[in-house]
Amino acid sequence: MTGIKFAWSELGGDPALLPRVSAVVREDVLQARLPVRELARACVGVCALAGAELGARRAGLPEAPRVRVDDGAVATAFVSERRLLVDGRAPVLFAPLSRFWRTADGWVRTHANYPHHRERLLKALRLPEGADPAVVEASLAERSARDVEEAVYAAGGLAVASRTPDEWAAQEQATLIAARPLVERGRSDGARARTFAPLEDGPLLPAAGLRVLDLTRVLAGPVATRTLALLGADVLRVDAPRLPELPDQHADTGFGKRSALLDLTADRRAFEELLAAADVVVTGYRPGALDRFGLSPEALAERRPGLVVAQVSAWGAYGPWGGRRGFDSLVQVATGIASVEGSAERPGALPAQALDHGTGYLLAAAVLRALTEQSHDGGSRFVRLALARTAAWLTDGAWASEGVRMDEGEGKGMTKMQDREVSGGGSAGPGPWLAETDSPLGRLRHALPPVSFDGGPGDWARPPGPWGDDPARWL
Repeated sequence: MTGIKFAWSELGGDPALLPRVSAVVREDVLQARLPVRELARACVGVCALAGAELGARRAGLPEAPRVRVDDGAVATAFVSERRLLVDGRAPVLFAPLSRFWRTADGWVRTHANYPHHRERLLKALRLPEGADPAVVEASLAERSARDVEEAVYAAGGLAVASRTPDEWAAQEQATLIAARPLVERGRSDGARARTFAPLEDGPLLPAAGLRVLDLTRVLAGPVATRTLALLGADVLRVDAPRLPELPDQHADTGFGKRSALLDLTADRRAFEELLAAADVVVTGYRPGALDRFGLSPEALAERRPGLVVAQVSAWGAYGPWGGRRGFDSLVQVATGIASVEGSAERPGALPAQALDHGTGYLLAAAVLRALTEQSHDGGSRFVRLALARTAAWLTDGAWASEGVRMDEGEGKGMTKMQDREVSGGGSAGPGPWLAETDSPLGRLRHALPPVSFDGGPGDWARPPGPWGDDPARWL
């Protein structure tokens, strides 16, 4: 079964729609030992197909528009955070203490991009607040990787010991993750079927008129909501004022959205008013972290029948790692991906944060499919994805016979382009899939969206603005 067929099946999609998808294959992009290019293509392809399906449903079209997936566009979008320029300035991606470190018995990777994560890391290592990388390196060299992992997580920080695939498979969390579907989907009640307002003239926007409350941070969730904004949704990202945000990261994932700050405890009435008018709620915080605000799918369905609740986490909302924070780079290390992509000397990494981006497009696809299903038979819906489950898909060995049809000419299946230069868009370079636009943040160079179907949008309707600069209300 190909990646696209498998992912579409996991989303509950009609297999009769799969022939609507064609792709341009560029073998020189996202090169890795693992099938990153194929995973990326599949995630974007099913997202575009879900958008085309919903668009056809809303517009009364006799069949879904054709979907075209270009590996060059996909590869450029999967490194969108690296392609962003703000007034010609390159983004700041990782802090000095976010990296691999050699330990007494192996390797550990830390994540300390946010000040509070840096503080907790240093506290766990019993180092002074201003400790530089050399001091951290010396401290870690004397400790075992697993001891560091446990100590840092106990302090609320982020560090993961590098494991081989076999070592990860021996973990209880790995067994639980592998037993779950790629996309967990469910129905909470018997709410009536969703009805949509007529679509306006212009690009086919499947999510037009829908309100998406975006409670996500750090890549996978924001990629999903950025995609829903592309497809016409009014996406309002809400952050707590006390949690810092990285400006470049927010700019990259903020296209098409608005951004507001709201204390969910002090401003509970305002938050409940947002919830009362939302169609979709997307959460990306550590599992259980938002339950005290009544944001579990069950509690939300009781207060807002017909809602779609989408959740994304690093490790899944279950098992001994269910309460842990995590990021793409750490999931790669824990699940053996870094071991596979590395060498005998040190662990490696995928050519993109593919777990984040891939899961983000799958999450958007799951929301679109849930909306389509609601239009047929109603029900409040929930969807759940985890980076570690996407990692299990990437590493499960089922990609050896991708088996996608190779026909001559674009639009007749997969058009194969064989080049051998590793760059954002292959030998052609990323240029065809980059654009520039003015914004409140300055002149932005950014990656164009890879989600494409006939009649659909080619770019976002609005550029990103400053973090928290918008009012906490719907348009």
